[in-house]
Amino acid sequence: MAPQFFQSILNGYDTLFNKWGDPRTASLPLMSSPFPTLFILFCYLRFVNKWGPNFMKDRKPFNVDRIIIVYNLLNVLVSAWLFYEAWDGAWKEYSYTCEPVDWSVNPKTNRIIRATYVYFLVKVIELVDTVFFIMRKKLNQASYLHIYHHTGMVMLSWGGVKWLPGGHGTFLGFINSFVHVVMYSYYLITSLYPQYKQNIWWKKYITQMQMIQFAMIIIHSMQLLFRDCDYPKFTVPIVVSQNAYMFLLFFRFYLDTYVYKKKPAQQSNGTAHSGDIKPTTGGPKQS
Repeated sequence: MAPQFFQSILNGYDTLFNKWGDPRTASLPLMSSPFPTLFILFCYLRFVNKWGPNFMKDRKPFNVDRIIIVYNLLNVLVSAWLFYEAWDGAWKEYSYTCEPVDWSVNPKTNRIIRATYVYFLVKVIELVDTVFFIMRKKLNQASYLHIYHHTGMVMLSWGGVKWLPGGHGTFLGFINSFVHVVMYSYYLITSLYPQYKQNIWWKKYITQMQMIQFAMIIIHSMQLLFRDCDYPKFTVPIVVSQNAYMFLLFFRFYLDTYVYKKKPAQQSNGTAHSGDIKPTTGGPKQS
């Protein structure tokens, strides 16, 4: 009984990750098995929740300002490249209502596979955002929203490269890359000129842009329920539920940061603006 049970598990694993996986991406680093990526996420979660705070407990904050400037600049450049690749290599020709995955092997599909894989690697590298918070002893910024969002994006992007590197689902990366150009540009400006951090008026609009992004992805994904273009419909509940939850988390952050916390300051001196509000639950920050 036991050997048959374990054999069934092994067969299921082989089917899910080998037979159903895209052979074009199987040989890429981190893609042959989910375990290396899961190990990275395990270490990330342990570090940000326990190892990091314990290590920094009796230490002064590290000065990583120069590293952060370079990091933000690279994120702007890579996100801009990803947005261009997604547009020029796919979405200027893709159907916005329903686009199947092209399973052929040619320069065009290779270009999309390369972009989806780089996008996944970027999501892994972006885990460093939280590491910076811990090293600088800004533990309040390592919020549930922040950690959940980073963890979820690594898992979703890994699945995209493993099973569906192209087609309808790449809309998420296409839109998200544009948002990250704007977001990391804000981070870059505030890391170069910290004296202007509280006076950049478009700070709250980044959060609005992120919520619009989630809404667009939800609507775009739900079209699959009413159209048939050989793109799997099982992706709809995964994408919709994840992005709906993220929308609610960001909406709560927006209310807490730019609506509810703004009223007392307005009543006391009448001069409060969004830049005076310090986020406490998540959203666009790298202060």
